[in-house]
Amino acid sequence: MRDPMVLRAQKFVNSVYGSRTGTTVQETGEAGWPTLYALTRALQYELGITALSDSFGPTTLSTLTAKYPELDADTVPSPDFCRIIQAGLACKGYDGGDLDGTYGTRVQAAVARLKTDMGIEQAFPGSALTPKVFKALLTMDSYVPGASGSGQARTVQQWLNGRYLKRQDFYVIACDGLASKSTLKALLFAVQYELGMADGTANGNFGPGTQSGLRSHPVKQGDTGVFVQLFSAGMVVNRRPTALTDTFDSSLAAAVRAFQTFVALPATGEGDFATFASLLASFGDQSRPAKACDTIAKVTPARAASLKAAGIAYVGRYLTNPSATSLPEKAIQPGELATIAQQGLRCFPIYQTVNNDASDFDYVAGRTAGYAAVNAARDHGFRRGTRIFFAVDFDAIDAEITASVLPHFKGVKEAMADSGHPYEIGVYGSRNVCARVGAAGYSTASFVAGMSPGFEGNAGHPLPADWAYDQFVIRTLGSGDGQLEIDADIASGRDTGQGSFDPPRPAVPDVAFDARQVPALRADLSRYMRSIGRPDGGGIGSDARLYTNAQAVAAIQEQDGLITELSTTYTMRKALIQTVLYWALRDYGLADQATDQQVADHHLTGSGSVRDSHTGIGEISAGDAIQAWNHCIGWGFATGDHRDPAKDADLWTVWQRLNKDNAFSVRTAALIHLWGTRGRPGGQLPPGDRVTTPRSMRLDLAEFEITELLRRYRAWDPDVESQTHQSLAVYQIFEKYNSILRNA
Repeated sequence: MRDPMVLRAQKFVNSVYGSRTGTTVQETGEAGWPTLYALTRALQYELGITALSDSFGPTTLSTLTAKYPELDADTVPSPDFCRIIQAGLACKGYDGGDLDGTYGTRVQAAVARLKTDMGIEQAFPGSALTPKVFKALLTMDSYVPGASGSGQARTVQQWLNGRYLKRQDFYVIACDGLASKSTLKALLFAVQYELGMADGTANGNFGPGTQSGLRSHPVKQGDTGVFVQLFSAGMVVNRRPTALTDTFDSSLAAAVRAFQTFVALPATGEGDFATFASLLASFGDQSRPAKACDTIAKVTPARAASLKAAGIAYVGRYLTNPSATSLPEKAIQPGELATIAQQGLRCFPIYQTVNNDASDFDYVAGRTAGYAAVNAARDHGFRRGTRIFFAVDFDAIDAEITASVLPHFKGVKEAMADSGHPYEIGVYGSRNVCARVGAAGYSTASFVAGMSPGFEGNAGHPLPADWAYDQFVIRTLGSGDGQLEIDADIASGRDTGQGSFDPPRPAVPDVAFDARQVPALRADLSRYMRSIGRPDGGGIGSDARLYTNAQAVAAIQEQDGLITELSTTYTMRKALIQTVLYWALRDYGLADQATDQQVADHHLTGSGSVRDSHTGIGEISAGDAIQAWNHCIGWGFATGDHRDPAKDADLWTVWQRLNKDNAFSVRTAALIHLWGTRGRPGGQLPPGDRVTTPRSMRLDLAEFEITELLRRYRAWDPDVESQTHQSLAVYQIFEKYNSILRNA
């Protein structure tokens, strides 16, 4: 909302300090960080600081403290200095006057009101502006109740400010009633101060010293004092139905028992160390026993014995491996689930490829992940109804969750629906990620990444209501053959994994497609393509595509005998060939048709301006085809004569076959994949990550290898990354039906 006083503040900082500080802001009348940064630079200029910065850091604070430990009507050094204060008050919504440069009654009243809202009016009485309050003034923190804030949380925030602001490393925190990372960090500082830690030693982290000290300060019903206040503040910050109090009464004890039951601690109703730890850090008491774990180590009989000896009942294992060489046991290994079942353990599956940056998440990636996880879970033998936990393995902030993670899980859910809801959807991630994905209706249980207490999505966020597993410490179990490293997890009982499994589906060759499956395949492809904005009919106008969904599927089905033969000959999944053909057919449009005509005109009459184009059922250029054939002839994958892409006659001969002979295009598509594994420009796959043997491919390609082959197939496309990203779900859809048929 446009505020006339904020607009005046922006005009002031631009006109007076724009040339002096090299910073101007848009004059929008809306307060935001750019305006506050500009005011911070203006203050630094007035203080004589030459290295200006957006940050109100230690240099700014120490210089301000040394020169002006209190600012009021008698000490404010100049009208413009006072206007910086007035502009800051305006941005915070306080009436500091008309930017007249006078520290008058309106400024004094505004500063006094600001201190009251911060909860520091008793510690810092009067209307003088102190350095830490000035620092807080030039932030986006709010000191009035937020729309969704809690009155109890605001009371805690004000209490912390009022009690600890005089300590060296404690700064004013927001008092909006919204418990946050800064609120929790302030509470940790408070605990450290009350434990007797000196300034400079206290750091707001729940480290060994803090934990050791806190073990000596349990609280229980009947106790009073500051540690009861700290404990009750922790309850409030964790959204428990209680209030800040210095007396541990029966109502607080009842609330504590409910909290302990929720987080799977003994329900004693007392504030022991384990309970205090669960309130202050997402990992809680790391000496707690664990009933569950997740691990990148294969569960052998010896390791299973180590797990059972440690009290582990549930083991999280990964459905796929992001690499063929690194972490070779990360994915579930052949025979492993049988071992888990035989040893009386239960397994919950985790799906993760990279998933460690916001750029890895979007709707299309979610659809792909959903299809891929279903295929992998079926391959391993997980039975219908198992919950798969899809990983969000980074500290996603709220904006990233909204923009990337939620659309991703929408895609996962729709892929699962397309697959007939064979599995439940779980989410692995920070507390905030898990809570928001669950609230959106995209998951039914959470696996919380609690080992990172500093995550923005953990600190200040309560454990989500639907938590099934809470990851809290790394441990090494057993010795010798039974040794393995685990992430220890608390189990709530909301998910119990699987204790018996269907026979795994081996990596057997693909077989001919059953025509009875075509309608279902066509429907799945149609739903997916429509979801990414590619209608069945191919669109209209100059961007229209010439093949409909049904026509593309029919064209591929017509070549199924050859595709099956190529798959068998080269130990290559049919889906690799089917995907590039489908994508090429759905991509081919009027513009491509016109380019093809230019190629024909060039070779037939000399009038065309284009010598070669990506043409035919596989959208393959003659130049690429010649190189692929030459390469594969040299390796013994194919027979024939070498051709020269620099010769028009050779180029034209091959181009015509690609354009008119679908069988030749299909065979060439397979050879391009083989070329892509070894010699195609764009670099080799990493050493050891070859997808071929000397005479063939492999049937058990990792997902990153499939991605790379699809990318190299379209290496010519300026939009190759997006095209590859979108076509991965098509691969998984084809693979869904191929896997059903080859394992029938």
